[in-house]
Amino acid sequence: MHLVAIGGSDAGISTALRARELDPSVDVTVVVADAYPNFSICGIPYYFSREVQPWQSLAHRTHADLEATGMRLRLNTLATGIDVNGRRLTVREADGTESTIAYDALMVGTGASPATAGIAGLDELGPEDGVHLLHSMGDTFALERYLDTHQPESAIIVGAGYVGLEMAEALRVRGLAVTQLQRGPEVLSTLDPELGGLVRAELVRHGVDVVTGTRVAGIARDAGRLTVTGSRDGEDITRSADLVLVVVGVRPNTALLTGAGATLGAGGAVVVDERMQTGLPGVWAAGDGVVTHHRLLGTTYLPLGTTAHKQGRVAGENAIGGDARFAGSLGTQVVKVFDVVAARTGLRDQEATAFSPRSHTAIADDHKRYYPGATPISIRVTGDTRDGRLLGAQLVGTRGAEIAKRVDTYATALHHGMTVDAMSDLDLSYTPPLGSPWDAVQMATQAWSRATQESLDPS
Repeated sequence: MHLVAIGGSDAGISTALRARELDPSVDVTVVVADAYPNFSICGIPYYFSREVQPWQSLAHRTHADLEATGMRLRLNTLATGIDVNGRRLTVREADGTESTIAYDALMVGTGASPATAGIAGLDELGPEDGVHLLHSMGDTFALERYLDTHQPESAIIVGAGYVGLEMAEALRVRGLAVTQLQRGPEVLSTLDPELGGLVRAELVRHGVDVVTGTRVAGIARDAGRLTVTGSRDGEDITRSADLVLVVVGVRPNTALLTGAGATLGAGGAVVVDERMQTGLPGVWAAGDGVVTHHRLLGTTYLPLGTTAHKQGRVAGENAIGGDARFAGSLGTQVVKVFDVVAARTGLRDQEATAFSPRSHTAIADDHKRYYPGATPISIRVTGDTRDGRLLGAQLVGTRGAEIAKRVDTYATALHHGMTVDAMSDLDLSYTPPLGSPWDAVQMATQAWSRATQESLDPS
């Protein structure tokens, strides 16, 4: 059997690894558009902050490691067409040579490309002009070259999501003056504004000029300077800098699959079922190019590296005859911004329209206050007032406050459909330097229950 996986990132490599793990006799070919298979795109900001060096360290596995598993890598090879009936994939090499690869099963993990939000000027300006997107190793090298050769003193970052915040920190560490423009009312729009405001305060504390509520219209270059124009509160704004980085999300790469007859769904991504089947015979798909099964929302589009790994693993098992299911995502995410960590999982009020949501924010120390170094964690719990079911949680605290561990506790509870009250029954670890007899996650759920009960029965 010959399995072909398209894509050298999370979904494609996970597919190949799982297939070879389950059946070492399977012939596996991975078609990679560039020369950097299995590199951690999530780690790129830490390369720019110089916390991760050299750039080769970003590889989850080396080329030799991957080939040692028995997979065959076709690097610098672009997949251009799928003959579903003939089970053949057309590819183009870097020199323009075209050929076909026969397959018995095909997994498409073409991922996503950076969105541009309709910003004028991005078609004319590029890395050589100081205007950068950041989504690949090629983008990484282009930005590093610009930083080295031009020695910019200032940067504008358009977008304040996860990558935008991480890059704001990285560029500040490198000594640049950073202005961050965000369309929404607060940075990190996956959090409610009251918690996003805590992240914004940390950015400001470290010298980042944060401008929210800004709609960026265009980017232009004049006399060696880059100018970003837009509007805020109905008034025109202009900001200038030596470098502009645009990180405003992604859009799924779907042309290869739609050209073969696949259909599109949420977010313009390709429709797959929980087995990662596309509906095309012998064709599976996974990663940032496909829809996501969400355990609370149903079908949505939520591109995450963790999800791509899981989907690829499912696709790899099923492509060689298995019957695995993708269990679904909860949108669990965490980010470090200087000395603050923010995390979320599940739903917020505005996302939980199929429920009867109520949210409450509590503040609890990360460990017993009498032990030195205790810091507060702001925790916002969302639950269903009809049956008490936990729907989501958001957390912001200091880097040492185990925010990632605590959001994972909520994610585990969500995965198993627990109620808010049932969180108090969890047997969580305790020692004064690290926690409390009632952990912060439990203090927050207890506060939600008290506040909800008072709102329903104010007497």
